[in-house]
Amino acid sequence: MRAFILAAGEGTRMWPLTDTRPKPLIPIGNKPIIEHILDSIVDAGINEIGILIGYEGRQIAERFGDSYRNAKIEYVYQKERRGTGDAVLHASKFDDERFLVVNGDLYFSGDAIKEIIKYDNAVLGVHRENAEQYGLLIGEEYLKEIREKVPNSKGLVNAGVYVFTRKIFEHLKNVKLSPRGEIELTDGINMLAKEEKIKIVKHNGIWMDIGMPWNILDANRAFLERMKCENKGEIEENVVIRGKVCIGEGTRILSGTYIEGPVLIGKNCKIGPNAYIRPYTVIGDNCHVGNSCEVKASVIMNNSKVPHFNYVGDSIIGENCNLGAGTKIANLRLDENNIKVAVKGKIVDTGRRKLGVIMGDDVHTGINVSIDVGTMIGAHTAIAPGARVKGIVGTGSRVF
Repeated sequence: MRAFILAAGEGTRMWPLTDTRPKPLIPIGNKPIIEHILDSIVDAGINEIGILIGYEGRQIAERFGDSYRNAKIEYVYQKERRGTGDAVLHASKFDDERFLVVNGDLYFSGDAIKEIIKYDNAVLGVHRENAEQYGLLIGEEYLKEIREKVPNSKGLVNAGVYVFTRKIFEHLKNVKLSPRGEIELTDGINMLAKEEKIKIVKHNGIWMDIGMPWNILDANRAFLERMKCENKGEIEENVVIRGKVCIGEGTRILSGTYIEGPVLIGKNCKIGPNAYIRPYTVIGDNCHVGNSCEVKASVIMNNSKVPHFNYVGDSIIGENCNLGAGTKIANLRLDENNIKVAVKGKIVDTGRRKLGVIMGDDVHTGINVSIDVGTMIGAHTAIAPGARVKGIVGTGSRVF
């Protein structure tokens, strides 16, 4: 059996994190989303994998090469993105009679793959009290149809993991273009359901659709609660560590630092002296969190520096960023209402009372910069000393 991972999309809703990388390479627990998926696939005993790539797909191919944990990987390039149905049609180049399909932007517990591959045609379902934003699975044991975005609905929704036989290709070739000009996979599945039994496999474990940047914070939280912990770093005297804290090789925790788990710190980092790392924080490799800095429930990606008198709360800091001394990030509105941000020109309620900054790669701030709640900063941006930043800051900006 072959697994086919759909990883070709541009991930425009995940800007600015996708300025410099494809969405499946955004890290959860210091490991790309797609690598978690690959682990689940290999753990289920599948040793042939196809990955559909498109936007910045070279990065995926360079990272994984032609194998992963002894499973063979082949890449298929999607020149035009014409919908999920068109994406699955690219799997027809392989000669498998039966195959697994997984969306490349999901975070889920691995037993889901083991359960669904027992069937010839199947769709994974997860329960949602608010199912309006998903495809609702209609049927009991077997699928009758998938209905998209049903108002005021709840129940099992389409989780983006499937098993198909080659008959799905026949139906996808006959799907008419949707109003947005795409070949929709759900249309093909609904056609198949009229001829074949499609098993609904209910998944009760972790499942997250990484659709918006702040979903990365939620996924990291889930990862931290389940991670197995190990300390391979060097811890000086007068350091306090409480709870589950994982520390990578070559990392030094300097005197006066206080860490409350769950926390994950990567390799070759320098933390402290006198730093405060609060729960649900993930720090990548080669990072520095320095003197009198506080980091809370945030993700700091590889090679980034939070070195002097900084506060970072409920935020995502991209790779190769540097915060000037005294740069502070606000994460709570004065009225304590939910934080709203602009995504693709529309105002979106994040559903979060606390959200700081979503910062792309290679962003540098001067001293005493203030960043307001829900700010989005594009990659390769420089912010001058003393500036106050809010809203959307475009890629490659210079802010004074």
